[in-house]
Amino acid sequence: MIRKFQATDMFSTIRIASETLTEQYSPNLFNYFYETFPELFLVSEKHHKIIGFITGIQLTEEIARIVMLSILPSYQRQNIATELLNELILTLKEKKIKQISLEVKTDNKKAILFYKKHGFTIIDTIEKFYQNGENAFMMKRTLQPY
Repeated sequence: MIRKFQATDMFSTIRIASETLTEQYSPNLFNYFYETFPELFLVSEKHHKIIGFITGIQLTEEIARIVMLSILPSYQRQNIATELLNELILTLKEKKIKQISLEVKTDNKKAILFYKKHGFTIIDTIEKFYQNGENAFMMKRTLQPY
């Protein structure tokens, strides 16, 4: 089940991020997403357990950015990431967003293939984007209106 993030999901979401993402994020960042862009913070829940999440931010009236997408390892390869991404895209289309971007580590082949499969293209390389100095690809996708 995909639903909007709730404050009670905070601990589970932070735990998933720390288990699955190489960067460590402050709990304040998750709180910021929740308070500032609550409609763009979604979780996937199974048997009353948070198993994944996606969060985005709206940069301008027509542009949004995916900040994080993460699924617990035992639930990966079950289309949960696709479901979260599709639900976020529906929300963005309702908000009349025309373009969505994201950054992904240049060596994260699995994520790059996932996003390419969902219509994203690499448009640039950002040197030393991550805290540890790793490079990122910037990827974008144009959203078609309903």
